[in-house]
Amino acid sequence: MSHNITTRAQAKAHARELRAEAAQRGESLSHARALEAVAHKLGYRDWNTASARLSNQADIPIQVGERVSGRYLKQPFAGRVHGVRELAGGMGYEVTLHFDKPVDVVEFDSFSGLRQRVSAMVSEDGISWSKTSDGVPHLVIMRESAAFV
Repeated sequence: MSHNITTRAQAKAHARELRAEAAQRGESLSHARALEAVAHKLGYRDWNTASARLSNQADIPIQVGERVSGRYLKQPFAGRVHGVRELAGGMGYEVTLHFDKPVDVVEFDSFSGLRQRVSAMVSEDGISWSKTSDGVPHLVIMRESAAFV
């Protein structure tokens, strides 16, 4: 079981997984009992305690309008989240960022390629799957006050 469960929605999703696993084994497990099992695995006395303690925040790690910083094509940036869309199956997010100052994404001194608004697909950790030819992620996002997630 993942110990990265921080929201009620994640806990309920895990309870559904437990029920599905039990059904595959030919066992019957009620949703209430599955919730209790998740609560115990997370170290809570019961589901009501777990439910009260778990965050009610959305699972999307960043929100539109939030301040972020990081690196885009190896260049540092600061800016705001302009858009966030969850990818199919919760595998990651498509984010659109608007940089405070345009970022020069060309490494040559002879010319420039400025970008101020970019979109990319990133994991829950805020790191793009796309990489430069030398293996550096195209985009790494961090909240201004903490890591992406």
